[in-house]
Amino acid sequence: MRRFLSDTKGKLIIPLALLLRRFRRDQSGAFVIITALVMPVLIGTVGLGTEVALWLNKHRTLQSAADSSAVSAATAYFLNNTADVPVQAKAVSASYGFTNGLYGVTVAVNRPPQSGSYTTQLGAVEVIVQQPQIRLFSALWTSDALPISARAVAVSTNSGLGCVLSLHPTAAAATKTQGGAQVVLSGCSLYDNSADANGALTVGGSGHITALSVEVVGGISGPSNLTTTQGVHTGQPPASDPYASTSIPSFSGCTQNNFHTTGTVTINPGVYCNGFRLNGGANVTMNPGIYYMDRGSFAINGGTTLTGNGVTIIFTSSTGNNYATASINGGATVNLTAPTTGPTAGIALFGDRNMPNDRAFSFSGGSTQVIDGAIYVPKGDVSFAGGSSTSTGCTQLIARTITFSDNSKFALNCSGKGTKPLGSVTAKLVE
Repeated sequence: MRRFLSDTKGKLIIPLALLLRRFRRDQSGAFVIITALVMPVLIGTVGLGTEVALWLNKHRTLQSAADSSAVSAATAYFLNNTADVPVQAKAVSASYGFTNGLYGVTVAVNRPPQSGSYTTQLGAVEVIVQQPQIRLFSALWTSDALPISARAVAVSTNSGLGCVLSLHPTAAAATKTQGGAQVVLSGCSLYDNSADANGALTVGGSGHITALSVEVVGGISGPSNLTTTQGVHTGQPPASDPYASTSIPSFSGCTQNNFHTTGTVTINPGVYCNGFRLNGGANVTMNPGIYYMDRGSFAINGGTTLTGNGVTIIFTSSTGNNYATASINGGATVNLTAPTTGPTAGIALFGDRNMPNDRAFSFSGGSTQVIDGAIYVPKGDVSFAGGSSTSTGCTQLIARTITFSDNSKFALNCSGKGTKPLGSVTAKLVE
């Protein structure tokens, strides 16, 4: 006999076993239980997705900071060749809100990089920016902060490949050729800062200039006499003077007065007052250092030889009058190499900026005149003819005005020579 449940009045109700079977088989409320069970997972998944998006956004910002820092630091290194690369990189990173040592941020700067394809390239700069992120929903799995970092490597490109620059801002023919002068700038560019519209650069007659590029603020007279591989450009912004911040070291007294020789001698750095002259087969070797030509004329005549390695010759005046000038004449043999370090690094011949604008300099020794380094006479009017017949040298000519009086050759193989880049300097990301 089946058992039925009854109420207190004896009315029959649903059997107990049947009720239990119905409860066991009933699925109408299962979704509520399932939802309750999986809800933490659903919330965690949505929260983790949101958190990952935040991490990705943070990484993009870190990468932008690393990229900009590396490019800026690589450019600064090439321009100044100093140890301030980390300072530059960290300053740029801070502008993005990532200051080294603040809120857990670390900015590591390595030159050369410690990993990747540029570990042997001194001019390459690696920047790694890192900041730990506090976990939100992902803290359900671990409470450790998540380190997020970005890395960038940049190297300098178009490394200031100028070798000739005339600084006069308005002169007609601030740079010009005379007669049939053939000027070859092997792998380097000519810059002319004059804004003269009709002929800041003048190449007349049978004269010709071959260069990597020609960059002129004003106009050109005789553009058909130019040959370039990267173009002739007018209306350009003035090129910066790469040695504008280089100062002449102080000096006093006179080591020699009115120096003159026809013999074979070796001389030492010092102050040479009231003239320096080589005549009649003189053969002079300069020991390394700075030579001050204090007033008078520096005259190297034909048939003489002047040699110096690690030498800077400065044309100046201790009285503010009769500033020294220079004349290297045809037939003279001159081999001068600038120092690679020190206050006049990269400069072989240096004209005092305080001299008047009308001081004339003639460097016309021809093919036997080889100057490795910068000829820097910012207030001087220079007549030039010379240079090695090979393309392995390193010569820059920077003056108020420049006249090529005869055939001239320049090259810019200046790695390790102490010279500063002339012209635009940029950097690009490589990693």
